Amino acid sequence: MNGEGKNHVHIDSFFQSIAQGTVEMVDLTTPLSPATPVVPVPAPFAPTAPLSVHPVSNFDEAGPGWRWNDLTIGEHAGTHVDAPQHWISGKDGKSVEQIEPTRLAGPIATIDLTDGVAGNQSFLLGTEHLEAWEAEHGRFRPGTWVLARTGWSERASDPERFVDPAGWPGISLAAAKWLAAHPHVSGYGVEAIGIDNMGSGPSEPEPGTEPDPGAFGPGHYYLLGADKYGLTSLRNLERLPATGAYLVVAPLPLVGGTGAPARAFAFVPRDGEGR
Repeated sequence: MNGEGKNHVHIDSFFQSIAQGTVEMVDLTTPLSPATPVVPVPAPFAPTAPLSVHPVSNFDEAGPGWRWNDLTIGEHAGTHVDAPQHWISGKDGKSVEQIEPTRLAGPIATIDLTDGVAGNQSFLLGTEHLEAWEAEHGRFRPGTWVLARTGWSERASDPERFVDPAGWPGISLAAAKWLAAHPHVSGYGVEAIGIDNMGSGPSEPEPGTEPDPGAFGPGHYYLLGADKYGLTSLRNLERLPATGAYLVVAPLPLVGGTGAPARAFAFVPRDGEGR
């Protein structure tokens, strides 16, 4: 059998595993509707647009045999990918259509923060969580997507609780720098509306030091500035193991886009009975 034939066997085996239930395909995407909230941006800064639907025809005079709609939507609405050009630290980096497909698929490292968030809804991912994961499971593999499981998606059906003025889970300044420096990390994903909460970094610099440029929005500043990507508004992370699953995320390839709504899937190995 030639090399091409062997590749066909491996691909067929993978899809047979999905059909047989030994690999489960888990949809991590939040359904997108006009009710899906977007990041609240305080005045005088400009917010992005939520989804709005504008009918073109509906089996009527404008189109008797078809129904379709025009959409207005912000790049960063619903489950979406943040590209480097979204943030000042990555403004000369990639737009969303320039992200290589190989960077949008890879092994998942699931970091469980649910206990911390249960006691503090503004709980931050810290370097101690990342170092503990690697100590238990081994170094992140090349192309890893780090996903923070927080339980926040349980609030997704209630926009007022999902975008809570009191805060949502975020990432510490130190952890953002740690992930940005890790050579095997492709991106960081969360259940909340953004990879940062509204105050992840220290509000004041240490005495005698200059303010850290990433103190506001450390995940955005350090990850996007290091050509790593954000993924937000995820669901079903409780169905993922700490290690062993794989992510495929497919943002719209908007030319010049700072980000784009996306569909995200995890492929999770199960035992021989498909559990």
